Amino acid sequence: MESEVVLSVKDLKTYFYLPHGVLKAVDGISFDVHAGELVGLVGESGCGKSITARSILNMVRDPGKPMGEVWFYRNGEGVNLLEMGPDSPEIRRVRGDALTMIFQEPMNAFSMVHTVGHQIMEGILLHRHVSKTEARRQAIQLLENVGIANPGQRVDEYPFQLSGGMRQRAMIAMAIATNPRLLICDEPTTALDVSVQAQILSLLKDLQRRNGMAIIFITHDLAVISQIAHRVIVMYLGKVVEEAAVREIFKSPQHPYTVRLMEAVPDVALAKGIEHGRLQTIEGFVPEPIDLPAECVFYKRCPEAFDRCRTGLPELVQVGPGHFVRCFKFGQQGRASLP
Repeated sequence: MESEVVLSVKDLKTYFYLPHGVLKAVDGISFDVHAGELVGLVGESGCGKSITARSILNMVRDPGKPMGEVWFYRNGEGVNLLEMGPDSPEIRRVRGDALTMIFQEPMNAFSMVHTVGHQIMEGILLHRHVSKTEARRQAIQLLENVGIANPGQRVDEYPFQLSGGMRQRAMIAMAIATNPRLLICDEPTTALDVSVQAQILSLLKDLQRRNGMAIIFITHDLAVISQIAHRVIVMYLGKVVEEAAVREIFKSPQHPYTVRLMEAVPDVALAKGIEHGRLQTIEGFVPEPIDLPAECVFYKRCPEAFDRCRTGLPELVQVGPGHFVRCFKFGQQGRASLP
C-alpha cells in the first residue's frame, strides 16, 4: 500500500533469559504497517505471535527482554518504543492512546471490581481533557457504536454481568475510545461462537473504514484472515517464514509450512480438491526455541526438506511483488533452486 507507515518493526528480538538457557520467543523479525491497513499475523500456538504484540507495546517483563527497533509514527514524527521504559510516562502517552490492544480473554483484561463504564472512562480521562460527565457520555456512545444494546444500563454493569460476546465488544469500545492510529488484536474472537465471531469481525472492519486506523490481527485461524486482512505475515518459531498480500498467499503459498496451514483450512482444502476435502495435519509440534541447531526452523517437520536445510537458516527472499519467503527452495533472487 502507498499510504504512510504507522509502525515499522526492525530486527525485533525478544529473548527470555532462563536458568536452563535463552528462549528466543521472537528472533529477528521486521515488517511495516501502513495507515488503513489490516495485517494478519498467523501461525500455530507457540510461534511467537502474542509475544510479538507485547514486544511492540514494550509490555514484556523479566526475564524477557525485547531488543531491536519499534518505530511508531504520528503527527509526522516517529518514536522508538523500545527506547522508552516499559512503565515510563513517555510510553504511557502512546500506549492506550494512539496505540491500543484488544486482548484474547477480556475476563483477564478487565478489572472485576470496576464497572465497564469506569474502565472505558479511565482511558478517556487520562488521554483527553474532558469532564467526567463528557467521558461518561462518550463511554455510552462507544458501547452503542460496538452494538451493545441498552448502553446506558450496561455502562454501570460489571464485566462478569456481561456475556462473552458483550465483554469482547466492551473491550473493543475501550480500545477505540481514544481513536487510535494502530489497534493490535490478539485472538479477539477465539472463544466466541461463530455468529458472534462474524459480528465482531464485521464491527472491526466497519470501525477501520470509519476511523482509518491500522490493525494488526493475530490469529491461528486462516479462515478469519482470508475475510479481513490486506496482507499476511506467517510466523514459525519466532521468525517470519512468509509474507504476502492476502490474495497472493491464499492463491500461491510458497513456504512448506504455509502450504500445510492452508491445507488445514476446510474451504481451501475443498477448493484444491485435496482428498475430497480431507484436512491435512502438520506432523510433529512446535519445539521450544532454546538451543536450537543451526538449521531451518521448520526442518524437522518439513516433508520437502533436503540436505541443505541442515546447513543453516535461510534468508527471507523476494519471490514476487511484495511476496517474501524464508526457504532454501529459493535463491537470493527468488529463483527456485531445488536439488
